[in-house]
Amino acid sequence: MLNYSEFGAPDAPIVLIVHGLYGSGRNWGVIAKRLSDQFRVITVDQRNHGFSPWNAEHSYPAMADDLAQVIAHVGAPVHVVGHSMGGKAAMALAVQAPDLVQRLIIADIAPVAYTHDQMQFISAMRAVDLQQITRRSDAEVQLAAQGVEPALQSFFTQSLDVAEKKWRLNLDVLAAEMDKIIGFPQLTGKFDGPTLFLSGANSDFVQPEYRPTIKSLFPAARFAKLPGAGHWLHAEKPREFEAALRAFLTA
Repeated sequence: MLNYSEFGAPDAPIVLIVHGLYGSGRNWGVIAKRLSDQFRVITVDQRNHGFSPWNAEHSYPAMADDLAQVIAHVGAPVHVVGHSMGGKAAMALAVQAPDLVQRLIIADIAPVAYTHDQMQFISAMRAVDLQQITRRSDAEVQLAAQGVEPALQSFFTQSLDVAEKKWRLNLDVLAAEMDKIIGFPQLTGKFDGPTLFLSGANSDFVQPEYRPTIKSLFPAARFAKLPGAGHWLHAEKPREFEAALRAFLTA
């Protein structure tokens, strides 16, 4: 089963948070702690990320099955929040197993195939000389030399095990499965529950022309944008993101 962390009272309504590509549950610790005053928050490490098992398959139906296992373990149904790749996994879960999901929040992603393949970041992480690393900042210097911007340097190195001199990311499988990660499977069915597509106003990941596809899978979908935020909206505007989550989950 996936590795997960838990915040809040055991009898509170459950919110499951699903991180994006190259991330981990740890990235969501601050937001999870804030929401834990009102919810029991579960942050998972997805397969091939963090402390969860590595697997040769990295498809959205498989990731949805992983999430279903966690929900069965902690108690269904739950609210689900997914960002980017985690949003696609959450959408697959909601359509495959709608009875497990109460409300769904999808952060800056749509159920469509994209063209940007994210391989440049795998190349950058592979190029880091891990034997020369004694602290995370050493890796950040090497990533900077390859043109990785500061915010992403910090983000990637959260998945670096300095003591073991290894990445907690299965870079080989993520590279091999990149077509599935940037794609989206043909799903049969739909999720009729309350759904919010929350995007960064400065991001181009959720285009108006995607709405018919979204509505076919999520008939109750609503749309909102966070001003001044890009794709990493939860990191760029954490207070506003948290407020949007609370408003939707308690409506």
